[in-house]
Amino acid sequence: MLAHIITIGDELLIGQVIDTNSAFIAKQLNKIGISVYQITSIQDDKSHILSALKNAENDSDIIILTGGLGPTKDDITKKTIAEYFNDTLVRSPEVLQNIEQLWRKHVGGKLLQVNKDQALVPSKSTVLMNKLGTAPGMWFDKGNKTIISLPGVPYEMSTLIQHAVVPKLQTKYKCPHIIHKTLLVYGLGESALAAKIEQWEDALPTDMKLAYLPSLGKMRLRLSSKGFDEALLKARVDAQVDKVIPLIKEEFFGFEDEDGSAEVIIAKQLTKIGKTLAIAESCTGGTLAEQFTKNSGASAYFNGGVVTYSTQSKINVLGVSKDIINTHSVVSAQVAEAMASNALKLFSSDFAVATTGNAGPTKGDSDAEVGTVYIAIATKNGVFSQMFSLGNHRIKVIDRAVNKALELLLKEIFKNR
Repeated sequence: MLAHIITIGDELLIGQVIDTNSAFIAKQLNKIGISVYQITSIQDDKSHILSALKNAENDSDIIILTGGLGPTKDDITKKTIAEYFNDTLVRSPEVLQNIEQLWRKHVGGKLLQVNKDQALVPSKSTVLMNKLGTAPGMWFDKGNKTIISLPGVPYEMSTLIQHAVVPKLQTKYKCPHIIHKTLLVYGLGESALAAKIEQWEDALPTDMKLAYLPSLGKMRLRLSSKGFDEALLKARVDAQVDKVIPLIKEEFFGFEDEDGSAEVIIAKQLTKIGKTLAIAESCTGGTLAEQFTKNSGASAYFNGGVVTYSTQSKINVLGVSKDIINTHSVVSAQVAEAMASNALKLFSSDFAVATTGNAGPTKGDSDAEVGTVYIAIATKNGVFSQMFSLGNHRIKVIDRAVNKALELLLKEIFKNR
């Protein structure tokens, strides 16, 4: 089965709003064996909507639209879909009752006519009741094709997808299973990884697909297969994974679906072994600490962190020696190691990581070249650091420094695995 996702809204096309709906819908469809053929973003414009629907119907079995269902005049999706099906709008008593209940509970005051009119739906549609908002979802059957229109508000859309759309699709269509296994690899670039696993990749069965998904400092290696026997698919994919892991043993740190990103793997391992972490940051400005604190349960292993951005704050807060800074520069291995060692003591932790560098565009308090970053790891057994040249784009330098810090910390925590 092939699906076409159409997102509607001028705000998407001018970059005012990021389209997260398509990613969510695609992931949910993939879980039930429906492949996304295409994702299209279009204006809130009748001719564009009609054209997109016609094109999507030619190439896909399932069409899912999001957006354009609000109460204002610029939201024209519902009327346009009615025109596409040569249909008329009728008032749904159930939708109106839902709107009235939501209005009384969350808004109060007089219910406006434009809100009442959101209970108008095409007569040929099956209403998908939206308990979180006033715009209902709408389901259309057209022969063996299915066209679904959903509100663009992400939490309303996602609830309808999970509790209404997916169950109905599973009932209507017999879909194959799509199995993905994604390995997380740190410390190898795409070319180096490909060279390491070349013979294994060449020997993969023809019905399995391998994808390299690179990002700053890490690589995701995704193995995929499709078929109707789920148990057999999983067994075959797992057998191939078991063959490749020994080839990348030093760089492999887990599976994306099971363990998540590097910070999640670190968090789980620290919690498992009962160890704690502290962070001292300069050039990364708190971005590294945020990777851990954005996930729940961080208090179990994360003791604390400091952002000592200026030279003086490194001296006053972390107790880095003026002599070390004057002798070696604020961007140096010696300063990074002092920051990590002192953070370890300050927060009474088992592991500490520190970053100091020059993210640019100017050199600041150091003569180090833009892009130069030192990252140090301290434990109760000692401290070490590494120097990295991470380019001359400020945001990329910071992101790469965070990923390199996570990579070094991963390796140190798993050193004796």
